[in-house]
Amino acid sequence: MYINTPEIGPRLFIQHGFATNISALKIGSDCWINQQVTIGYTFDKKPPTIGNGVRISAGTKVIGNIKIEDNVIIAANAAVVKDIEENDIVGGVPAKKIGVNIEHKLYVNTKNKEEIL
Repeated sequence: MYINTPEIGPRLFIQHGFATNISALKIGSDCWINQQVTIGYTFDKKPPTIGNGVRISAGTKVIGNIKIEDNVIIAANAAVVKDIEENDIVGGVPAKKIGVNIEHKLYVNTKNKEEIL
C-alpha cells in the first residue's frame, strides 16, 4: 500500500490495502477504500479530490484532476476519469451513473437493513 495524500479526513477505512496506491489531493471524512484501488494523476494534471462518505470498491481506478463529490459509491473495477456528482452510484469502464445513494449507508443484510457503516 502506498499513500501520498496531503489531507485526509477522519475515519478513513482501508480494507485489505493490498496493491492499493492512493495519490489524491484530498480525501474527506468517513471514506472506505478497498483493495487494489488506484487513485492517481496524469503527468500534466493534479490528482483527484475525494469528498466525504465516498465508498471506492475493489479494483477501481480514479485518475486525473477530477472531483468525486460526497456520498458517492464506486462499483468494483470501475475506471473513473470524470467528475462524479454527489450521491451518485457509478460503475463500468469508463464509469457512468448506475444509481443514486439515497440513504448514505451500506448494509450487510439488505432485508433487515443491518448497518455496516
